Amino acid sequence: MNDLKTNLLRVLEQNHKIGTDTLATMFNITEEKVKETVRELEEEKIILGYVTLIDWEKTGNNNNVIAIIDVKVTPQRDVGFDMIAERICRFPEVKSVYLMSGGYDLSVVIEGASMKKVAFFVAEKLATLENVQSTATHFLLKKYKKDGVIFGEEKKDHRLVVSP
Repeated sequence: MNDLKTNLLRVLEQNHKIGTDTLATMFNITEEKVKETVRELEEEKIILGYVTLIDWEKTGNNNNVIAIIDVKVTPQRDVGFDMIAERICRFPEVKSVYLMSGGYDLSVVIEGASMKKVAFFVAEKLATLENVQSTATHFLLKKYKKDGVIFGEEKKDHRLVVSP
């Protein structure tokens, strides 16, 4: 991948709303070249989507429970963990699935309306899948930082006051 694409990806990862005019100025290229490069990155499935990070606590609409579930799996011949991971990805409650090193094989992030619903998901859908040996559920209590953004941090002016 060329330097332009790599640098463009780094900037867009920090702020996907930055304008093509600003990007063109930053990289000393035309706006059309920026649009063309972004289109190529989307077609190549390098850019998979654009996400808005929301602090739901501040909206008063945050009633959902988030859980991280460690899953121990028996890998299958010729496909390893891929087939079971792809199957887990298809559940609508599942937000993320990661292959992990350590004591568990997969880490699954899910969201549910209550702890009870999360528990039922684990007991009735996840733990019953073939090749799932065991699970360990951890409930998220508070978000401090996500994707490099600190939650609840007030923008304070730390400059010294200068008076005449």
